Order: sequence, then structure tokens, then C-alpha cells
Amino acid sequence: MSNVVIRTREFSSFYGRIEALRKINLEIYEHEIFGIIGPAGSGKSTFLRSLNRLNDLVPGWTMSGLLEVEGKDIYRPGSSIAELRRRLGMVFATPVALPRSVFENVAFGPRLAGVSNRSELSQLVEDSLKKTALWEEVKDRLHKSALKLSGGQQQRLCLARILALRPEFILLDEPTSGLDPISTMKIEETLRSLRSEYTIILVTNNTKQAARVADRTAFFLSGQLVEVDRTEKIFSAPADRRTNDYVSGRFG
Repeated sequence: MSNVVIRTREFSSFYGRIEALRKINLEIYEHEIFGIIGPAGSGKSTFLRSLNRLNDLVPGWTMSGLLEVEGKDIYRPGSSIAELRRRLGMVFATPVALPRSVFENVAFGPRLAGVSNRSELSQLVEDSLKKTALWEEVKDRLHKSALKLSGGQQQRLCLARILALRPEFILLDEPTSGLDPISTMKIEETLRSLRSEYTIILVTNNTKQAARVADRTAFFLSGQLVEVDRTEKIFSAPADRRTNDYVSGRFG
């Protein structure tokens, strides 16, 4: 059995009086791509943002229950939110390249973290771009504006920017929702190649994407975890009728 690195017990999430997640019990294993599917409003993104405490920034948000990362309650008093967010890097649906060069986009985070040696920064930038299969495409324009890259390239650049901070987990919230099929394929290939080094949690509205890349998949509906299992079982023989209805396109 793989090592459990994220565990929730009776985890609930509230926006004011609205319960966005209801008593989620879930375990995520080391070095897996864990897919989360479900219709809009099912709590997928709320769960993802709970993992690196981005929901803390939402006025009126509260939680109950337990959420552990590598055996430690991330909501315990005195825990470092900045360090948590470095360890659990997040990529959003819309790529937001900084209005700087490609090199400076990737080097930005490490510079803030205190890395100032030019040679070390250059190696970090190259390694991060290679991991996202972007190096060969941009190595001759590292010092040109990142805003000139295509949407798919900018999304991989955002992923490289996360990797430069040496995270342990990669959280992705609809990372290919605005991309063409070729760019989507490149992102998916990148995720597969990164699985050996990182634990990856992928929220997607594209059930076919989850079927292609996730090792295990969870189905969320109306703030509840309906079921979680090996991806092939979720898509071929789900235990719950609601899951079957969703993955077969009857709703959502």
C-alpha cells in the first residue's frame, strides 16, 4: 500500500452559513495523480483550495474536522501558511504570466525565497522548464516577454514557476479548461512525467481527462464525496448510481 500523504476526517467547509463541503473522509497517496470530478458547485475547487489554505482569504469562510498533510494538521494554531503554500503549489485555470521575461517568470519565486546566485537560478530555471517540456520551445527566447507565449505555453510556464519553488505537491484547478487539444495533451503528458517526483491533485470538469491521467478518481456532488476508487473502476463499474449517471453524461 502506498504511503498516505493527505488525509481528511469529517472535513467540512462553510462560506458563511453555506456548507460547501460536508464531512469529507479521504486519503491521497504519495506519487499518484488524484483526480477530482463533479459538476459545477460540487465542492471540487473548495476542497483543493482548502489544501493550501487559500480559502482563508475568503471573508466568512470557516471549516471543521481534520485535514492533515504528511501527518500534521495544517489548520493547527501556529502552522506556517507560507511554507504550506510553497509545499503545495497551485496552478489555476487561467494562466497568468508575469509581465516579465520567461527567465524572470520562473526565477521570481526563488528570488523572493532568497536564491540570489545567478548560476543556481539559471540551473533552477532550466530544470523547471525541462520538467514541463517547455525548455526546447523557449530556450532561445528566455529573455523575451512571457506574454508572447501561447496560452498552452503560458500554462506550462505557470507550472514551471511552481516547480522552481521545489514543492512536494502540485494542485491543479481546471488547468486545461481554456486550452486547445494539442496544448491539453502536452499538459497531460507533463503531469504523467511529474508523477514520479510529486503527488498531483487534479480538479477537472473534463471526465475524459480524469480517465486519461488519474490513477484514482473521486466524485464530488453537492459538497459530498460520493465515492473514490481506481479510475478505471470509477469509469467502468462505479459503486454509486449517481457516479455512473455523471460519467455517462446523464447530468453535469
